[in-house]
Amino acid sequence: MKALLSSRPVLWFLFLFNAVVAAAAPFVVDGAQSVATSVGMGVVSLGAGSALLRRRTVNAA
Repeated sequence: MKALLSSRPVLWFLFLFNAVVAAAAPFVVDGAQSVATSVGMGVVSLGAGSALLRRRTVNAA
């Protein structure tokens, strides 16, 4: 499972999908639920993005 989650296509999907949901949540859901959704999806998106960057710098070296 770890190999699947750390593959490049899955990381790109997690990064882009969660970033779009985090940006769209305040327009779709009202109140505290939109804030919680945006923060949660944003954290997952940042985690996937940092894994992509970390993987790129390791491959470049």
